[in-house]
Amino acid sequence: MATKMKVKKGDQVVIIAGDDKGKSGKILQVLPKNESVIVAGCRVAKKAIKPTEENKDGGFAQKEMPIHVSNVKKVEG
Repeated sequence: MATKMKVKKGDQVVIIAGDDKGKSGKILQVLPKNESVIVAGCRVAKKAIKPTEENKDGGFAQKEMPIHVSNVKKVEG
C-alpha cells in the first residue's frame, strides 16, 4: 500500500542513489501508487519512434523514467 510521500510536483530534488547520483532537478510528476517520481533531466531513456505520416523520418525520442521516492532528497530553499 502506498504511503504518504513527502515530495510534491514542482519540488527541487537531488538524486541520492543510482546512475544519476548527484544530479538535481524539478519533479515533473508524482506517481503515488508506485511510490515514484519523474525528475526533469534525470534517468532519461531513448525510445524508438517509427516513421509516420506526421513524422516522416522516425528516430529516437528521449523520455524521463520514474525514480523511486527513496532515491531522491528534497532540496530546501
